Amino acid sequence: MSGHGTPIPMTARRAGPLRGAAHVPGDKSISHRALILGALCVGETRITGLLEGEDVLATAEAMRAFGATVERLSEGDWRVQGVGVGGLAEPETVIDCGNSGTGVRLIMGLMATSPITATFTGDASLRSRPMARITDPIALFGAAAYGRAGGRLPMTIVGSADPVPVRYTTPMPSAQVKSAVLLAGLNAPGQTVVIEKEATRDHTERMLAGFGAEITVEHTAEGRTITLTGQPELAPQSIAVPRDPSSAAFPVCAALIVEGSDVLVPNIGLNPTRAGLFETLREMGADLAYENPREEGGEPVADLRARYSPAMQGIRVPAERAASMIDEYPVLSVVAAFATGKTEMVGVKELRVKESDRIDAMARGLEGNGVTIEEGPDFFTVHGMGPGGMPGGGTAAARLDHRIAMSFLVAGLAAQKPVSVDDAGPIATSFPGFEPLMAALGARIDRTNR
Repeated sequence: MSGHGTPIPMTARRAGPLRGAAHVPGDKSISHRALILGALCVGETRITGLLEGEDVLATAEAMRAFGATVERLSEGDWRVQGVGVGGLAEPETVIDCGNSGTGVRLIMGLMATSPITATFTGDASLRSRPMARITDPIALFGAAAYGRAGGRLPMTIVGSADPVPVRYTTPMPSAQVKSAVLLAGLNAPGQTVVIEKEATRDHTERMLAGFGAEITVEHTAEGRTITLTGQPELAPQSIAVPRDPSSAAFPVCAALIVEGSDVLVPNIGLNPTRAGLFETLREMGADLAYENPREEGGEPVADLRARYSPAMQGIRVPAERAASMIDEYPVLSVVAAFATGKTEMVGVKELRVKESDRIDAMARGLEGNGVTIEEGPDFFTVHGMGPGGMPGGGTAAARLDHRIAMSFLVAGLAAQKPVSVDDAGPIATSFPGFEPLMAALGARIDRTNR
């Protein structure tokens, strides 16, 4: 079973060129944070362009459970009446975060410095993911965590009644860990400091500043040092959520490998801590162009045009880029299969603890479709077969992972034989309109009966 109901097998087939405009959903990372920070304001925050995937809807429901008023006014248009920093109510029921690692980890941090108790769970995939990376730092504030063996969900967090500020160096590049510590620091007195040895996506810092928190970022000998002054009064905002670059990756990468394609993806967020995939694709020789660059809501935005790129070459993707494209390696590995030469992805051990072990999932799925793979604990190499070179004909196991499912459906659009996935149901967690969007561009992706 998928954890999302009855499995939904899908098959993608080679078709004509993809053409048109792909209006992808709002940015998932920013959508989560807009709901959470809106809940910490005194007054009304308005959000437009909110991603209405299952992950974000679970965060909206969680904020209601903690006492905020969260209302959907129309498609993508939401209103949040917050409770103020320190004003969280104790939930009456278990908080179910579905498939969302971002949601559960940020909310655990959020409540860790309030004198309340909450229990968290999620779907089968989320219950298998490690939470010690969050429970360890929030314990420094005075919170306590009680969960299953290995630090896994379901888990109860007992927030600190007398929190203390923390100085914390993240042990791995993780925007979720950094954000959880900063959110915990909001209700702690004094200054909470987070030090990153490698920069990760900075939506939390940007949005905290936009809501009126006193926050500074410096580059020191220790690393990227973020200092937050606790117990601010956050001011409600109007937030326009840019389109999600991680969702844009799928129509963009499909256009690069399907002969004759020309696809425009409007209003894409191009935060430099998120744009590693597009930088990598351009280094491989992809025909990508940024049109109408601008800034919206403190985030850089542009329209992204992608055209068929038969001359792409394999490259070595530098390890220091991993944090800026960690969610995009699955679909990059598909593009790499249609490039010439080998593409080496290193410093990517974080992929093994995402919604699935994404290195193993992509390796087995690509091998099942005729592609030669090398892998290790912290690397993944794809031996490219050139334009149209992937034999295809296999069925990949999605493993409850939306990005694995979408990546193999993209592969099927350019492979010699159709490529299937055993369950595309998890796609609804982040990209509920994936099927009709791709169909409108000319893709052949069908639900298959078994």
